[in-house]
Order: sequence, then structure tokens, then C-alpha cells
Amino acid sequence: MTLNWYNFPDDSGALESAASSCSSASDGRYRISYHKLPRTADGQRQQLVRRLAAEDDTVDIMGLDVTWPAEFAEAEWILPWTGENRRRATEGTLEVPLQTATWKGRLYAVPYNTNTQLLWYRTDLVPRPPETWDEMLTMARDLARQGKPHYVEVQGAQYEGLTVWFNTLVESAGGSILNAAATEPSLGPPAVRAATIMRDLARSPAADPSLPNQMEDQNRLAMESGTAAFELNYPFVYPSMKANNPDLFKNFRWAPYPGVDPGRPAKPTIGGIDLAVGAYSRHPDLAFEAALCLRNRQNQITAALKGGLPPTLRSLYSDPALAEDYPFAAEVLDALENASIRPKTPAYQNVSITVSHTLSPPSAISPRSDVERIESHIGDALESKGVIP
Repeated sequence: MTLNWYNFPDDSGALESAASSCSSASDGRYRISYHKLPRTADGQRQQLVRRLAAEDDTVDIMGLDVTWPAEFAEAEWILPWTGENRRRATEGTLEVPLQTATWKGRLYAVPYNTNTQLLWYRTDLVPRPPETWDEMLTMARDLARQGKPHYVEVQGAQYEGLTVWFNTLVESAGGSILNAAATEPSLGPPAVRAATIMRDLARSPAADPSLPNQMEDQNRLAMESGTAAFELNYPFVYPSMKANNPDLFKNFRWAPYPGVDPGRPAKPTIGGIDLAVGAYSRHPDLAFEAALCLRNRQNQITAALKGGLPPTLRSLYSDPALAEDYPFAAEVLDALENASIRPKTPAYQNVSITVSHTLSPPSAISPRSDVERIESHIGDALESKGVIP
């Protein structure tokens, strides 16, 4: 009997390995068939939405972006985790990733992997990493005056990464985009501060000229080219720098994401994939069992080492198997313990589009009026009915 697992396309082989090992461990009760979704998050979501809206009973297990569980749960497309399945899903799992899989007090998915940004910097340019955005901009200006590499690489294109940047700054300033019940916007002064930081960077010497078009991979390439001093990005940049620029790699280090205020740790916004069981699956019991296997200790270690995807099981961060390739494990774990999540609402797609469109390009941000515009548009989005197109 075949269980169909739909997930992001993985070039590392980690997902194929997990499907194979769990199929073998089932002693013939099931075989997991891994189906690759499109490469873009929008394409992945679109394919799953079409299948589930048609009540496709061949969709057994899905890898959901951490912003989708609320929407899919509200549409009754995924099954809640209860009883022993819930206990096994939550045991030893980091709390913040679990928040992404929860909607209205019920668990609708199991965190498969997670992700968080760190500050990456060059020790040949700065003696110690900055602790705040103001300090980082000051360092960048000083380097620029000296004619040295000085850019701060960050995601400034009009897409989800820009929303993540804004959300991280809002949360780090002590605020949130939505209220606790996700019923209305809750922006205020922290959001104005966040927008001001984004504008100030975009108008400073720290801004890469390509900032309005940059995503994570463009940031990585810019840092590897030697023009930048700082980079806000995910851990995948570490093995890439090691392979592509060994000389610069000798001075490539990591530090906590910079805060908004001195003494207040940042709250970086996490990413990742949650595994959910389709509501129309003909074999839900086996699908729950298989999903737990897919995210077990060994498969999470493999995903971390092959695909660079941080685990969601707390104990793995002290596992010797990760030590060599994850020398920043302690910093990643600390970031995850203090992390934030993106606004949890079925209307998230509209919320994200509102933020990224309003704040693009960052150099044109008018902090107070743009935050008011975002607040108004989010209010409209939260009142929408049905599934987001």
C-alpha cells in the first residue's frame, strides 16, 4: 500500500532517504512515495490547494510551509493530531516551531524542520559583531569611509522575505503585526520603528545597490563576492562560503541576529516545513505513523547535514553528529528559543502581500503613513471570507 507524500523539491537526497528508510521500517505495511512540488512556495501551495479543494484522496502527507497550517485547518483540509499521535509529535519538539503547527488550540501538523537567520560577518573587517541595527549601520558607515567592503546584505525584494524582515523587526521592538487572537492588526510604534530601520538602511552606505531586488541567494552571492561586511541569512550560507570562497571563509563568522534596542535580544522570524495529514486520505492512521517516522531523529540529522535544514527536536542540537557541520548549533538553538513566527491567520497570504508591496522599495518607505496603510489593508484582509486565491 502506497502513502503519497507531497513536499518541496529536495536536491540533497535527504527526503528520498527519509521516504526509503521509513518504507523499510514499516515491514511492508506501507511504502512512501515522495512527490516533488514546484520550487516556489506559491506554486507548492497552489498545487496542494487544487488537490484538496477537489477532495483528492491520494494526498496522504503534505509538507506545509509554516504559514499554511492555519489556512488549511480552517478549510478542513488537514486532520488534527490527537491522543498518542499528538504526544509523540510534541515530545522533545521546540516550542516555537510547534506554534506554527497549531490553530485554535489544536495541533494540525508536526514540525519537520525549521529555519532561522543569523548575522554573518567578516572578522577581517570588524573586531566584534554588532548587537543592534544602529551599531551595525555605524560600523558599515565607518568601513565605507575607509573604502572597505561595507554592505549589509538583507532581503529587500518585493516578496515574502521582505515581510519576514519587517516582522522580525516589529517583534524585536516589542510589537506584533496582529493581536494575540489574530482578529485585528496590532502595529503601532514598534512597527513604525521597524519601518524606520528598513528605510534608514536603504538610504545609507550600508545598502547594496541591488537591495530592492535581493533575495536570500543574491545576498549569499554578494557576500561571497567580497563586497559585503554583514549578511542576515540562513545557515545554508556557511557550507556555500566554504566551498565557493575558501579564503574569505577563514574570516566568515556568525552571531545572533541584531536587536532593535540594546540589551533586548532580537526575535528572528522562523521558517520551516510542517508535516500534515490530508483530510481525505484513505489511510490516515498509517499517514500519521509515517509522518512521525519521516521527522524522527535520524531523518532530521540527515536533513540537517545534507540539506542544511535545522532540526525541530531540541536534543539534536547537542548531538555529536551535528557538531562538525553545525558549529553554530548553539546560536541557532538560542535564536529558535527566542524566535517569532509570522502572523498566524488563514489570511496570511494577503497580509504578506500587503506588507511587501507597501514597503517596497525600502528606500521609499514613509514609516508612519506606510504603517497606517498596512494596518488598513490588513484589517480588510482579516474580514475576507473563504480561501485566499
